[in-house]
Amino acid sequence: MSPEDPEEPTLVIDCGGGGIKGTVLDEAGTMRAQPIRVPTPYPLSTDLFLATLAELAGRLPHAMRATVGMPGMIRHGVVVSTPHYVTVRGPRTRVDPALMAQWNGFDAREALREALGIPVLVLNDAEVHGAGVVAGKGLELVLTLGTGLGCALFDGGRMAPHLELSQAPVRWGLSYDTYIGEHERRRLGDSLWSRRVVRCIDGLRPMFLWDRLYIGGGNSRHITPSQVAKLGDDTIIVPNAAALVGGARAWQMQTD
Repeated sequence: MSPEDPEEPTLVIDCGGGGIKGTVLDEAGTMRAQPIRVPTPYPLSTDLFLATLAELAGRLPHAMRATVGMPGMIRHGVVVSTPHYVTVRGPRTRVDPALMAQWNGFDAREALREALGIPVLVLNDAEVHGAGVVAGKGLELVLTLGTGLGCALFDGGRMAPHLELSQAPVRWGLSYDTYIGEHERRRLGDSLWSRRVVRCIDGLRPMFLWDRLYIGGGNSRHITPSQVAKLGDDTIIVPNAAALVGGARAWQMQTD
């Protein structure tokens, strides 16, 4: 079978700032095993990253291909930049120049192919998340709320080139990552944080003019009902499980 065959079991690994979780999906997108989660180790060298994912894969059923979603700008499987993995102790800690040198330009797809022994697709984590929820009609934007902000854009069911919206300034010189990330949610509380989220979405609407907006990620469940009601009929809150279930579908949707 070819690596593009949708009937092949797919190992899916979602790499976040605080944790790395994985499972194996069958051809219908159904999990063959309960997801396994391990804390993201820091400082995270590229070698430790490969070893962590290989160890996780070894605890799951055999797969014929893999999809790995990770934070940052990923272009053709190569890491252009990643915000969390270049730090000494994780998100919002000091950047280590040696780690930055390791990660920038790291060919994650080829390195993981060698480490796992199967074809690998490496995408931004929001793109994998989006692959599990988009309908494939019109312009669809996916925003994921977690450690920071993830973003993926789909046009007619095809992935558009990734834009690292999370690093754009939004207010007071803060990036979206900082302004509506997990640190600010904890500092402000869900009510005030939810207002920030809705304000950001309102600001993005005239920029994208989407047909449908999907809001996912682990923190989407913390948006208060009163603020969800303000999002409009073109917006859907989706479960965080999509971060894994999109892994098989992503092989048919990616443009690389």
